[in-house]
Amino acid sequence: MNSKIVGVGHYVPENIVTNDDLTKFVDTTDAWIQERTGIKERRWFNPEKDTVANMATKASKLALERAGLEAKEIDFIIFATITPDYFFPGSGVLLQRELGLGGEIAAMDIRNACSGFIYGLSTADAFIKSGMYKTILVVGAEIQSSALDQSTAGRSTNVIFADGAGAAILQATEENTGVLTSHLHSDGNYAEELYVKDPGSSRKVRLSKELIEGPSFKVYMNGNQVFKHAVVRFEEVINEALEATGKTTDDLDLFIPHQANLRISQFVQRKLKLPDEKVFNNIMHYGNTTAASIPIAISEAWEQGKLKKGDLLCLAAFGSGYTWASALIDWSY
Repeated sequence: MNSKIVGVGHYVPENIVTNDDLTKFVDTTDAWIQERTGIKERRWFNPEKDTVANMATKASKLALERAGLEAKEIDFIIFATITPDYFFPGSGVLLQRELGLGGEIAAMDIRNACSGFIYGLSTADAFIKSGMYKTILVVGAEIQSSALDQSTAGRSTNVIFADGAGAAILQATEENTGVLTSHLHSDGNYAEELYVKDPGSSRKVRLSKELIEGPSFKVYMNGNQVFKHAVVRFEEVINEALEATGKTTDDLDLFIPHQANLRISQFVQRKLKLPDEKVFNNIMHYGNTTAASIPIAISEAWEQGKLKKGDLLCLAAFGSGYTWASALIDWSY
């Protein structure tokens, strides 16, 4: 038994924040941001309207519609996010509730940041191949903007991170198609190079006025370190997937990298010698939506006709942890 993706969907908040908008509270320019990240605009959530769970619900309902399925046909939910609506429980059960599936199926949350969706995809593939489940909903959704230092001091992150949700539905198939291979890695030696320190349970006082007003509640990123490791790990994990299946980059029809930074994607593209038409990027319009970035990009690529039945699709991600991952998929719809 194999697993194949039968439906994809995405949702992004209506609130568009351009680079010029950021200049109103950050000492930066449109040219500075585009030169370093490739980002022109991003979506930030509306606190009166958007939650991680309801954005995920909208993406999931679109994926179900495109798959020709009803929510009750889902056997299991895998929800990738590092920005859940509550400290606990995770957002998986909230999505389950919003889909009207409370008490019927299990939901699992994954906290692997930018690699979260591929970790979820790999887990779903393993569950389906084991025969445990037949139809699994895998979601990546994030609200990052509320954790950003929205001042000049936070310029290394507030110009990059953004909000949104993407979803994919995997189903069992006896056909020789779908997820061909996936590869997962991590290295905790670099955990503090990209993280949000608090609120942490190992503090003597978990919450205090001083803690909240300090920098530890905001995203910290050592951008140079992340870039140096990302470009190496991206290439390694992509080649790992190709070698596992006896494929080469010439066999690829489309490569969708995690939308971390357009300059990282372009560097990896040059290393792999892939032409522009074989690489899909949308970070220019959405920024880095962490676990949501890859499923949003898959959904958009499919909408735009850049991903077609029979195409060989490669996914790859690198992020906080550090974690990194890849998957090779024989696209089936």
